[in-house]
Amino acid sequence: MPPSNLKELVDIFLDLIRTALPVIAGLALLVFIWGLVKFIFRVSGDEKAVEEGKNLMKWGLIALFVLISFMAILAFVYRDIGFSRTFGLPLLPPYR
Repeated sequence: MPPSNLKELVDIFLDLIRTALPVIAGLALLVFIWGLVKFIFRVSGDEKAVEEGKNLMKWGLIALFVLISFMAILAFVYRDIGFSRTFGLPLLPPYR
C-alpha cells in the first residue's frame, strides 16, 4: 500500500535505514575481521598481504565508526524532535 502522506513516507524511509544499518555494520565488522586474519596469518610471509590486511582493518574500523556515529546522531535528533518511536537497532516485541 503506497503512503498517503509525508509522515508515512518518512516512516518507510526510517524503517529502511533501521533495517540496513545493522546489515552494513555487520559487513564492516566482517571486513575488519578478514583484514585481521590476513594480518595475523601473513599469507606465507607476503608483505603485500600484510599491507592489505592493515588497510582492510583500517577501513573496517572507519566504516564501523561512521555507522555507529550516524546511528547515534540520528537517535539524538529523532529523540529531541519528539517522535514517539525510538530509533536504533530493531528489538523484539514485548512478550504478551
